[in-house]
Amino acid sequence: MSTTHVPNKVLNNLVHFLAPYEQAVDELKLKLKGIKYGFLKRGRYSPIEFVVGRVKKVDSLIKKAQERGIDFQQDTWQERVAKEITDIAGLRIVCRYIDDVREVQQLLQEREDIEVHDIKDYIATPKDSGYRSIHMIVSYTVYHGSEKITLFCEIQIRTLGMNFWATNEHELRYKYAGNIPENVMQQLHEASVITHQLDVLMNSLRQEILTPPEVNTSLEEKLEEIFSLYVKQDFESAAALYREHVSGFEQAFQDNPKFKMIHDLLGKRLG
Repeated sequence: MSTTHVPNKVLNNLVHFLAPYEQAVDELKLKLKGIKYGFLKRGRYSPIEFVVGRVKKVDSLIKKAQERGIDFQQDTWQERVAKEITDIAGLRIVCRYIDDVREVQQLLQEREDIEVHDIKDYIATPKDSGYRSIHMIVSYTVYHGSEKITLFCEIQIRTLGMNFWATNEHELRYKYAGNIPENVMQQLHEASVITHQLDVLMNSLRQEILTPPEVNTSLEEKLEEIFSLYVKQDFESAAALYREHVSGFEQAFQDNPKFKMIHDLLGKRLG
């Protein structure tokens, strides 16, 4: 049944029915972005790269409801839609690394403003197509006007690689009206394997990438030694140490006022 077979009264009511879901998506996007900026404000790496959200379009919602056997001629259609279709509101959280995905999943499970009802781990067990992601079905409460409404929302958590693959897969399904040719599906599956291998490799490098380099204090120690020789007026030894250990590394001292002063003093005399 197409939307033309749905009563006009229902079509009009759907606009009002979806309004709390729009509000939920807006609020959750703001809160999820708040997690990201909370990390960044504290000078820490954020496991969240970006967040997007959407509310299912009317045509898509009607189609899915009819597949579930929901009759829009009955007065109970709103209750059934709200109960049986859990992805009307959808959020997608995209992360850099697989470990970030797991961290965000844990953060969401610990929140008091959402209740997690179901988790599907398509990373550990991908779909036949090669699709990978974490899907969480949660309930969230909005205060819509004078009403307090608790509704379902689907939250997907992916890496950048998973999101890139899924975006292309979605466009191919649209192009072929859901009937992707076998040879194209095979290529998609191969691309999924390669994408996952890259995710795993980059995840193994994550700690190396995110760990700040150790501060090399050897040059600073040499400057202290050179300065001590300078104070003792042993200019020949100071000059020899300066040329051996410091000359050519002047840029290393530009952000350190103390050692910049020593460098400037010695550099002019011994450089």
